[in-house]
Amino acid sequence: MKRLWLLFAQTVTVLVGILFVVATLQPQWLGRSSQRGLSVIPVFEAPAGNSAGGGTGSFREAAKLASPAVVSINTSKAPTDNPHANDPWFRFFFGDQAPSQPQSGLGSGVIVSPAGYILTNNHVIEEADEIQVILNDGRQTVAQVIGTDPETDLAILKIGLTDLPVITLGQSDELQIGDQVLAIGNPFGVGQTVTSGIVSALGRTQLGINTFENFIQTDAAINPGNSGGALVDNGGRLMGINTAIYSRSGGSMGIGFAIPTSTARTVMEAIVKDGKVTRGWIGVEPQELSPELAESFGVRSGQGVIITGVLQNGPAAQAGMRPGDVVMAVAGREVKTVPDLLAAVAALPPGQKATLDVQRREAAMKIDVVPGQRNVQRNTAPR
Repeated sequence: MKRLWLLFAQTVTVLVGILFVVATLQPQWLGRSSQRGLSVIPVFEAPAGNSAGGGTGSFREAAKLASPAVVSINTSKAPTDNPHANDPWFRFFFGDQAPSQPQSGLGSGVIVSPAGYILTNNHVIEEADEIQVILNDGRQTVAQVIGTDPETDLAILKIGLTDLPVITLGQSDELQIGDQVLAIGNPFGVGQTVTSGIVSALGRTQLGINTFENFIQTDAAINPGNSGGALVDNGGRLMGINTAIYSRSGGSMGIGFAIPTSTARTVMEAIVKDGKVTRGWIGVEPQELSPELAESFGVRSGQGVIITGVLQNGPAAQAGMRPGDVVMAVAGREVKTVPDLLAAVAALPPGQKATLDVQRREAAMKIDVVPGQRNVQRNTAPR
């Protein structure tokens, strides 16, 4: 009896061992499926193609519309060797100089016409010997510079490719503080990147970036390489050309600036038509009308820009303007600040008479001025 019990116990032990091995390695032999790799936590999963990412608050459609028209721009400049490098005396004192390395740069641009015109910043392509444009679909080509406008930091390029994606120009003058915007470009050369934010301020001036300033300020992240890229609204329409940032570190700190589309379009059309931007000039030195200046010149403090200097024999002097005159409007365009006056005068066609509304002490008067043509090299001269 004892021998039978021992045999039974050994048989059961062997069978249990076999069952354990089969259940672990080949569970299907027992009609069971393996649980290895499967979740044991109940979850709710959305069906394919029904992602909530495209709902309210998503920018996917705006990015899809605008991104193909935003290009990367790579520039190169040939190395410049020291002209005395081959002079024996120079080499005696300074030794053999290592050859200069080619300079390269990178930025972004926006295709604004099926004809191949691209808007970008002047500082992106300035002094470049070769400009290479890389489209979002991978195509590459060399671009031709049609013209530049350093005073607004804009440049127009042209490429010869066909079937180009083109961005839709928006009405930047209709932007309001708080509107949602996207910044699209190629920051640090990592590849096309989309960041989002809002319009933080409008009409930013006196930043010392350009001669003519009317910036859109945004907190959408803009970094080196984004210059010349697109600032678009939530419909994918171009609202501005990303130009500059305020930064203490070199990276984004939530304060970026873009040139409005209204300005960019005016500059582009002038360059494509005439090869340059022609602006008016009257030869005055303006200053903000502070209460102290108003009291000094004996005029009423309020809106307007006071003229502290008039260039001899300039258009304003010939029209009878004097220091102490306060310009209230130019050709019907109200003037409140020095940038307002600069922009209003620049918009005047050279050679065509324009009327300025002026306050001289207590008297209001109108002065007809025939503006001259603004010289780009006149960086520190009167407006």
